[in-house]
Amino acid sequence: MPAIGATDDGTGEQFVACHACDALLFEPPEGVRRARCPRCGAVLTTERAGSLDGVIAAAVSTLILLGAAVALPFISIDAAGRHSEASVLDAAIAAGGEARALTLAVFAAIVALPATRALALIWTLAPLRLGRPPAPLAREAFRLAVELRPWSMMEIFVIGVVVALVKVAGIATVGLGAAFWIFVALAAIAFYEDAALCRRTVWRLIG
Repeated sequence: MPAIGATDDGTGEQFVACHACDALLFEPPEGVRRARCPRCGAVLTTERAGSLDGVIAAAVSTLILLGAAVALPFISIDAAGRHSEASVLDAAIAAGGEARALTLAVFAAIVALPATRALALIWTLAPLRLGRPPAPLAREAFRLAVELRPWSMMEIFVIGVVVALVKVAGIATVGLGAAFWIFVALAAIAFYEDAALCRRTVWRLIG
């Protein structure tokens, strides 16, 4: 999270702490659309016209697609003349086995946490986009969204499923359901969201 405050020399300049290496740098001046940390190369700001619209649209799409993914079949397997279909919940149960806590952790990482993060982003950004004051607890909501991103593992889940399917393909016929392709789309949306979201800009707007 960027930490911006007054200078220690009384000049009126502001500082920004790099979110990657914590280097204390002068805040990029107004009008700079892209700035990087000179120490580690992390992007400090990526301000672009319409970026709030893109992030809000991505968050809303995430909620809609997650709801559809939970309801639709994830994969189907045909083996020895038998056909069976599995949902996302079935996949989480299979990953957790008899460990109920692991099942809950897998389901949270692929469904609950991404949904919570999307709601937090909408709560934070929608009032700003409408030109209104920040919503109550906007800072806490955005901090939650930032902290949840490393734990939102939809793309890791998709990669893990693909690896597992390659191993199973030799002994059974595997079909990919609509929910699998929804998760592929969700992974792409997550990458876009990361590229479009400028944390420094949001922190400045919510004060």
